[in-house]
Amino acid sequence: MDFLYRIADSADLPALLQVENQAFTGDRLSQRSFRTLLQRQSARVVVAEAAEGLLGYALVLFRRNTHVARLYSLAITPGARGLGLGAGLLEQAERCAHDRACRALRLEVRIDNAPAIGLYERRGYRRFGSHTGYYADGADAWRYEKALSAS
Repeated sequence: MDFLYRIADSADLPALLQVENQAFTGDRLSQRSFRTLLQRQSARVVVAEAAEGLLGYALVLFRRNTHVARLYSLAITPGARGLGLGAGLLEQAERCAHDRACRALRLEVRIDNAPAIGLYERRGYRRFGSHTGYYADGADAWRYEKALSAS
């Protein structure tokens, strides 16, 4: 299956909400949050599309005066899991960070999300910390970081 990766715009809002609601049972981004993030220079939403529509997204946040970007969310519809979209979206997120002169990309992941942890570790992310009770349901998170190449 071929995927198109591109930067999202406001026309993608309904599809982004659909992906969000299919991918997560809690800690979901709202329509208002997506709308705001799509307009901010400090955020990039990369989407993955196929003939059947939008199948996933990666949301990267940038802060002034730092060379570290944050992967805030990566979501894939249940029917599209296992097709390599996670790796593809993660690569696109890293490119966005690199293009903004970031030297590293950080993220948080639920400690019980083995598929995501496996993806991040295979892609070179290293655990460096944790957050107790990080998620709305009280679940803990591990913190990961990957140094981005200078080339």
